Amino acid sequence: MDLISEEKLDRMTSMEKVRLILDEVRNGKILILEKGLTPSEQTKLIELTMAEIAPDDFSGIEIESYPVKQNENFLTKLFGKTTMKTRLTVIGPASQLKTIKKNKDLISALVSP
Repeated sequence: MDLISEEKLDRMTSMEKVRLILDEVRNGKILILEKGLTPSEQTKLIELTMAEIAPDDFSGIEIESYPVKQNENFLTKLFGKTTMKTRLTVIGPASQLKTIKKNKDLISALVSP
């Protein structure tokens, strides 16, 4: 299991993050990201994962994060728009990581060899 700091993620481009995650998960690692991915980064990660799934080799990824609500200012309250970002994201091989329960305060997962 690897824990990746927010600082390291901030120094990387979106594609570098996605490639790092996919390569590490393909090698059987479970990653804990201190700062989550943007929606576009998650989309790209899922697209690349789907392209690389092979029946005998790679079964895909499991990804879970909990959202954090951004501070709202007067205008966002007025127009009803809040920006969501993620924090603490857990990513691992679908064959080894199974999410059991998730809510705003807790992610429970079963990790198998």
